[in-house]
Amino acid sequence: MTEPVPSRLREMRWWDIDSVLELEKDLFPEDAWSRGMFWSELAHARGAEASRRYVVAVEGDRIVGYAGLAAQGDLGDIQTIAVARDHQGTGLGGLLLTELMRAATAFECAEVMLECRVDNVRAQKLYERHGFEPIGFRRGYYQPGNVDALVMRLTTRSDGGSADGSTSVQGTEIND
Repeated sequence: MTEPVPSRLREMRWWDIDSVLELEKDLFPEDAWSRGMFWSELAHARGAEASRRYVVAVEGDRIVGYAGLAAQGDLGDIQTIAVARDHQGTGLGGLLLTELMRAATAFECAEVMLECRVDNVRAQKLYERHGFEPIGFRRGYYQPGNVDALVMRLTTRSDGGSADGSTSVQGTEIND
């Protein structure tokens, strides 16, 4: 593990998309998000009806990480977390995840879900350290590589269930 790198977090804005796309294509070459996907997410991140929170980690003039959360009702969904290769292992992923959890609290989410590639053990360990538990798989979720996703959940509600008491997530094999 390298020394912790001080990074400043700030709201992601439209002018960050080009830098974020460069990082996205480097880190996720097979299933990178498109420019349109980021534009669509940011369109829901401001104003009274905002349902998204996207942040970038900046060091000097360089974006070294980004993360996003979508909220609907009392459910939060971590859409993405990415850290530049030369900043991995510095604690930046945890910092980004913590910021998303703050946003989930502000959106009054009772639980937060995410999908993670089954072959991304480093990310799985990060999520587990922050209280997420694996609950199932989504077969062939990441395309075009046909890689399965591990579905993880963090419940903040004391009853341990979702708002309606169920533990099912559409399209997911639940292993409760």
